[in-house]
Amino acid sequence: MKKHRLTTTRIIMLGFFLGAVLGTLGLLLPVSVKPGQHIDPYDAWFVAMSSICVTGLSTVNVGQTFSAFGQVILLFLIQFGGLGIVTFTTLVLFILRRRITLSDRMLLQSAYNLDTLSGLVRLTMRILKVTLCLEALGALGYALVFVPEYGVLGIWYSIFHAVSAFCNAGIDLLGGNSFCDYQGNVIVNLTTVFLIFVSGLGFPVYWEIARGVSHRLRPKGTSDRRKLNLHTKLVLLTTLALIIGGMALTLLLEHGNPNTLGALPWHEKLLAALFQSVTLRTAGFATISQELFQPASCLVYLLLMFIGGSPAGTAGGIKTVTFVLLFASMLANIRGKKDVTILHRRVPDETIRRCVAIATFSFSALFILTLALLAVQKSDFLDTLYEMTSAIATVGLSRGLTGLLNPAGKLIVSLAMYLGRIGPITLALAFNSRTPAANVTCAESKVIIG
Repeated sequence: MKKHRLTTTRIIMLGFFLGAVLGTLGLLLPVSVKPGQHIDPYDAWFVAMSSICVTGLSTVNVGQTFSAFGQVILLFLIQFGGLGIVTFTTLVLFILRRRITLSDRMLLQSAYNLDTLSGLVRLTMRILKVTLCLEALGALGYALVFVPEYGVLGIWYSIFHAVSAFCNAGIDLLGGNSFCDYQGNVIVNLTTVFLIFVSGLGFPVYWEIARGVSHRLRPKGTSDRRKLNLHTKLVLLTTLALIIGGMALTLLLEHGNPNTLGALPWHEKLLAALFQSVTLRTAGFATISQELFQPASCLVYLLLMFIGGSPAGTAGGIKTVTFVLLFASMLANIRGKKDVTILHRRVPDETIRRCVAIATFSFSALFILTLALLAVQKSDFLDTLYEMTSAIATVGLSRGLTGLLNPAGKLIVSLAMYLGRIGPITLALAFNSRTPAANVTCAESKVIIG
């Protein structure tokens, strides 16, 4: 009898799904909700899926609905979703002192898209250490504001929001109004921006920057100057361009809107525009209610949400590198060039095909699920498209539709969050792990395009 071995993609898909199921069961326990509060299975499933997919959309007021026990469950789901099933599994095996087998190492290699099996377990431990250090740094930043305001409870608020921000979850305990009450608070804004920015770069970028810095700190003549690789350059340049571009367009389109930036002094306008541009990188926190933004701004935000963060990090979307390579491929075709080159480096055709597959999958899922939600919800088109883009890019921003979803709508948005979290990852892994097909060339035939 033939044994069916679970592939990397199936492990990731099952891991997130089973995690959501267990989270739902945990949230349905009486001890998980505050006295006098109730949560139905649809809402429990929705919040659990949103947490483990680090999205941030919620059909209930998290801070008012869930007890300390329920909030701990949510924090565990967020951390699990942010680190990923592969990293988390390796961590558990390490804690239990179980031997990391060759198949486990190959799973790690596939998940991180690495070329070698050496040092993979050590790499996982480094990811955990960096995550905990950055989250602790963020918690200290939040504590400067939350502890004086909330006392001892502020310590828990600081930890929860630091993990939520670093994992790009966007779930808050502050009454369902996100960070709108802290719109002008520089510490809260910059702490959140820092956590979102660094987590959206992706772990491989950390190591590359660290190696580059260590090489530059060595005495001259002991080693050659190490330049950043193409991936790191693309991530840094694209991330900065999108953040600055999003901030500039927000200032341009919203500077006269009295409901958003119009009534703010200039330094708060800059702070609010920066926060809005950064949080669109799939973070989900907000200092301005999204329904107050003008349609022109929302169109820009739809694109920024769809692009998302960078590969091998906690952010969602099709990823910055995918977007840049698709744009470079378009320019190459317009100029009649055979190869796609960027920063004086040629990009393999196989990589471009993967980018096309990931973008096509994400856009197709967005189109189909938006159509389904419009059919069952009968909601405003812009609000629905914003909701679905936010869900499938695991952003967590909403124009007020989340709380109005009916049971069918909750299931559709939950599916969007799930596909948005595991879709691009599993597609990329499927391409990486697939056995090359036989080299069979079919007859060529021309078709008319354009």
